[in-house]
Amino acid sequence: MRTPLADTADMSETHAVAARRRVPPPFWIRLLLGLGITGLLIWGMFAAAGGWGWWPGWAYIGLLTVGQTIASLFVKRRDPELMRRRGEAGEGTRGWDRALLALFGLTYCAELIVAALGAGRGWPALPGWLWPAGAALYLAGNAMVTWAMTVNTHFEKTVRIQTDRDHQVCDRGPYRLVRHPGYVGAILAFPLATPFLLMSAWAFLPAALCVATLAVRTALEDRMLRAELDGYEVFAGHTRYRLLPGIW
Repeated sequence: MRTPLADTADMSETHAVAARRRVPPPFWIRLLLGLGITGLLIWGMFAAAGGWGWWPGWAYIGLLTVGQTIASLFVKRRDPELMRRRGEAGEGTRGWDRALLALFGLTYCAELIVAALGAGRGWPALPGWLWPAGAALYLAGNAMVTWAMTVNTHFEKTVRIQTDRDHQVCDRGPYRLVRHPGYVGAILAFPLATPFLLMSAWAFLPAALCVATLAVRTALEDRMLRAELDGYEVFAGHTRYRLLPGIW
């Protein structure tokens, strides 16, 4: 004879399974949401800068649009399934990773707004001849992330053990240099390149917080992989450093 408690337990289990299998929003909804957020951020940047004539802002948007489009098309051609999965958070994504991703987004947006505010209020700016240095940092970082994605089919957007995809250690390409080349590329392309591209010395303040967020994420992900992914401890013995060869 079944009891109400047993029925409740079965219902809870059913709801838990349904939650795990919940279908993500359709691509077009996620696309529209992403475009809306991007549009709002762009509007906020130029509003803070005091008008639409802020040329470093337009140059920045153009460089990132071209760079990210080329990288996405290249990776999609090599691994279309990976690009699809990167549009959603997979089952088992860690809660601390969601929090760190949100913090990364906030600090990165703060970089853009601080740079725009400085331009609109006449704060001391970086000299224009440093702009190419920022472009070089962005291109190098974007290339590093793209390289890592093309050799590592488990390069998802969020941190989790991909038990549904036979998660394996990747030790090819840039993973022979550091254990987390994707974070190296992201740091170069976004928090470090942005102050140079927007010519704002003040933007280095939120950039430092942005880099710190990615460093914490790197440490937590590395600890998780050491504890839970077969073969990672051996890989860590061969590729000794997380982000900076010879340092950390």
